[in-house]
Amino acid sequence: MNLLTIVSIGFLILEATNVVTLYFFPGSTYANGVGVFKAWDKSKADPEMHDFVKYLVNWVAGTKLIFILLLIVILYVADDQTLILAGVALVISIASFFWRLFPLACKMDREGQVEPRNYSTALGGMIGAFVLVFLAAVLIAAFA
Repeated sequence: MNLLTIVSIGFLILEATNVVTLYFFPGSTYANGVGVFKAWDKSKADPEMHDFVKYLVNWVAGTKLIFILLLIVILYVADDQTLILAGVALVISIASFFWRLFPLACKMDREGQVEPRNYSTALGGMIGAFVLVFLAAVLIAAFA
């Protein structure tokens, strides 16, 4: 088992905890549950809005589940070259967080819409670390 496979399995485990949280404990403040956003509790005051928010949360969970299951299939059947290409795809897709989601999380953090404060910084650091670890694993796999 190479480093890229090990890093991918670690990512799968992390994402699986997030999917379980979003499906079964969406209001949690752990495992990237949406309970960190004050709007989650505010939406409960408007049943129509809360249903919409729950729909979006479940949509995200479903999308993550698709991502996880496809990665499991890739890890199971792929040759080394395909694993490297999948690793590049993961780097790009995970890094896309910094295009739209991170600026929005920072804005909400600045405006006091997130608890705990500086959640966006911690989340950005964690996702940035994953991007760097995946990138390193891809480069090691490609040039080793």
